[in-house]
Amino acid sequence: MSECKRIFVTGGCGFIGSNFIHYALAERSDIEIRNFDNLTYAGNLENLADVESDARYSFVKGDIADRRAVEAALEGGFDAVINFAAETHVDRSILDAGDFIRTNVLGTQVLLEAARSAGMVRFVQISTDEVYGSLGATGLFTEETPLAPNSPYSASKAAADLVARSYFRTFGLPVMVTRCSNNFGPYQFPEKLIPLFVTNALAERKLPLYGDGMNVRDWIYVDDHSSAIMAVLEGGRAGEVYNIGGGNERSNVEITRAILGILGKDESLIEFVRDRPGHDRRYAIDSSKIERELGWRPAHTFDDALEATVRWYVEHEDWWRRVRSGEYMEYYQKQYGER
Repeated sequence: MSECKRIFVTGGCGFIGSNFIHYALAERSDIEIRNFDNLTYAGNLENLADVESDARYSFVKGDIADRRAVEAALEGGFDAVINFAAETHVDRSILDAGDFIRTNVLGTQVLLEAARSAGMVRFVQISTDEVYGSLGATGLFTEETPLAPNSPYSASKAAADLVARSYFRTFGLPVMVTRCSNNFGPYQFPEKLIPLFVTNALAERKLPLYGDGMNVRDWIYVDDHSSAIMAVLEGGRAGEVYNIGGGNERSNVEITRAILGILGKDESLIEFVRDRPGHDRRYAIDSSKIERELGWRPAHTFDDALEATVRWYVEHEDWWRRVRSGEYMEYYQKQYGER
């Protein structure tokens, strides 16, 4: 087991990163986290307002593709990097892939080089099951599944994974890559399916469902993802890839109907729209490696976690309305000056 007490987290103001920071600070009293985030549209300082006063937590604004900014933020010494920072929305990558290549590929290489120079004992690259491409009606993605990305987003993440692998093979940097299935939970930017459909339904707006709605994803509650990342950070083997899945295959239309059922809304809100280009049909993850080697398993059932997530958005209407309107950016301005 690796003893990592000072952790440099990138992209910690985003959905998964902020949930991981909450999880890690709650689970480990001896841990210190520096959050390095560029505060792009999906990075929200409000997500971590409740830990700003914690002496174990600090925030630095910066771009992972900016070598000097990364090196300056790393001063003081850290044991590990966990790289959550990424452009992640497939639709945005189709419209303009440039930011995805810069952040996801170049930014990862800058971080790897900084970690190598600093002699860090761990580097966890947070990736996605989308790098594997699309599955047929049967089968599961394993760590040995060939990479076959089908969108500029997933291609940029696959490239970053390979750069990370090269730093292990060439330089001996203790890199581990995690590839997770679709996450859901609190603080997710309302462009992704579950928060978009919950907030649309609450606002009595249509729920735009791509194609026939039968695209299938394996869903995992974000706290279960956080516990898996912690397990890899502390016990994962250098140079290895670990798949993380919830074992909850659901079609998009099933998810949509479940959300409407929880909210007591009519299915007439569903609107089938033209399918997204290159839309992968099915993802499903084999998590047996991380279960076997590290003893990790998801702790939440899908139905309970989905209901808790929907209720969170119901109870935090001010949060998602500020995000939708762009008013959440004012929090940064108040705390740190002009954006």
